[in-house]
Parts: sequence; structure tokens; C-alpha cells
Amino acid sequence: MSKTLQKYFIAIVPEGEIQENATAVKLQLKEKFNLKYALKSPAHVTLKMPFLWNEAKENLLISRLEAFFLEQSPFGLTFKGIGKFGKRVIYIKVKDQPELVKLQSNLTMMCKTDLKLKVELSDFAFHPHMTLAFKDIKKPLFLDYFDFLKSKGFSGAMEVGQAVLLKKEDRQWVAYKTFRLPGADIE
Repeated sequence: MSKTLQKYFIAIVPEGEIQENATAVKLQLKEKFNLKYALKSPAHVTLKMPFLWNEAKENLLISRLEAFFLEQSPFGLTFKGIGKFGKRVIYIKVKDQPELVKLQSNLTMMCKTDLKLKVELSDFAFHPHMTLAFKDIKKPLFLDYFDFLKSKGFSGAMEVGQAVLLKKEDRQWVAYKTFRLPGADIE
């Protein structure tokens, strides 16, 4: 069995109108400011930051995640407004949601105990958000980007009925496996 390490991460990936609207904003940033790095993944709320995993053991990763998400319950999630982390990230704000924080915390512990993944600072300093721009931000233009996005605003609500394992393929993040939460009202 060869050991090929691949990058994965786990997220809530909205569908429908929220995904379309967030993607439209990312495309406007590309058109107006040539910011395109955030287009390398679908709009999402990260639950577990990117990690390396042996691709030959992918079935183990998927089966452990399936078992974990079968124990979780659907909940509502609201997006409202634009925020920033210093002058390096601009994002859509996620309203405080105890169920989301609990899901992420439980996932962190499961990843540590069952998957033997390292617990990162970001696992404990969880600040749910949906990134619109990062990495290719030019600091002198940061306020231009931020003001542009603030003027547009963003709002939406959804039921979280699934989580997604994303995998890096050809320098893009793709939704690789979806895990449905029992009782979710989704197709």
C-alpha cells in the first residue's frame, strides 16, 4: 500500500441561493480587483482546517466521518454582514450558533481521538465565517476591498443538514464526499 498524502478539510457547504450569492460576490471581487484565490473552493464554513491524510486510507477517513455525522442533528445557520481578520481576510459573518460551536468542538475531539489528527490552534479558536478574500489581498488596497463588500452586504439563512469532506485536486478544492445529518430536510 503506497503512502500518498492528500489534503482534505471538512466544512459546511451551503447550496442553492447562499452558494450562488457568495460565489457571485467572489466573482465581483475577481472582476473589480483581480482577487481570485477564494474561488479555488466553494463558499463554505470550515469545521476542520486542511489536513494531510494517506489517500490509501481514505475509506477509513470516510467511514469514521460517516459514523460521526450520523450522531449529529440538523440546525439553523444565519449569515449576516461582512467582517475581517486584520488586513488579511474578508468574510461573511455567521451569527452565533451554539449548535455549530458544539458540532465543531465534537468534530475536533473525534479527529484527535479516532483519526489521530493534530489539534490546531484554529480548532480551539473557532470563529465561524465564510471567506470571500484572502491570500491574494494587497494590504494597501484592503480598505477598498472591504468598503466594496460592506456596501454590498450579505444575508441568508439555511438549515445545516449535511457536512462535506473536501479534497484538493489540481489546485482546487472539490466536494469529495457529503455526509447527511439524520433528520435533515434535504433532498
